[in-house]
Amino acid sequence: MPSTILKIVPHLWFDKEAKEAAEFYTSIFPNSKITEVTTIHDTPSGDSDIVSFELWGQKFQSISAGPFFKFNPSVSFMVNFDPSREKDAKEKLNEVWNKLSEGGIALMPLDKYPFSEKYGWIQDKYGLTWQLILTNPEGEERPPIVPFLLYVGNQCGNAEEALQFYVSVFKNSKTGLITRYPNGVEPDKEGTIMFSDFMLENQWFAAMDSAHEHQFSFNEAISFMVYCDTQEEINDYWEKLSAVPEAEQCGWLKDQYGLSWQIVPRVMDEMMKKSTPEQRERVTKAFLKMKKFDLVELQKAYRGQ
Repeated sequence: MPSTILKIVPHLWFDKEAKEAAEFYTSIFPNSKITEVTTIHDTPSGDSDIVSFELWGQKFQSISAGPFFKFNPSVSFMVNFDPSREKDAKEKLNEVWNKLSEGGIALMPLDKYPFSEKYGWIQDKYGLTWQLILTNPEGEERPPIVPFLLYVGNQCGNAEEALQFYVSVFKNSKTGLITRYPNGVEPDKEGTIMFSDFMLENQWFAAMDSAHEHQFSFNEAISFMVYCDTQEEINDYWEKLSAVPEAEQCGWLKDQYGLSWQIVPRVMDEMMKKSTPEQRERVTKAFLKMKKFDLVELQKAYRGQ
């Protein structure tokens, strides 16, 4: 499979604002665009908009599907402003920060920190959180936008085990930087992960542990879509990742760390986007009955068999 075809895509669940939010984000980040808007009818949430968009080259998908899940900082997006790649990186960081701050809340103010000359953590008006950082240009290059996983509560201390697990599940994967908490930074425990990053299917992710008191944990508001070409691939990911039987629904699963994934056939995108309303309706009806997706049954529904 060509490396340009993304395997893992972050998925954002909105109540009704998927299209509006995508328009907002694509107006803020460079090299950004909405690539597709599809509406599916008669879901448990009524009519749902599915929006595909790109921010600074990173693909996202979002859905308006009712007020069931709320974003929280357990999954955020780190935005790297690299002075060696970006002219006026500092000014661009300030500009993006100001726009994301409209109606938002600063979780960590934009300031100088021991790990960066300029960094801030912002929760935007939709509840999605972003970490903007002026990166050290001497380090190995990272993409502009990196999904960031925060292991808190009963998952605190599991960041390292989780990243090693993901690296074992996905191909074209490796660990990157690992920085550990030193002694004397209680409640964080010495040796747990202060910052780490890792690559899955040629895409970078970051993770850390935090033993501070947080009133949130991973939920379905942010999941990761894994595109598969065959039923064997779907079965393989399902078997390795699914750890919460009651969370299995419509291609969704939860892993042992509470993170949500969607294991989807790549052709399903085509079925939903390049189809008649009747075909889309048949495919929607078929997949709503499934837990793990059955590629043959979806193709039969698409063809009306």
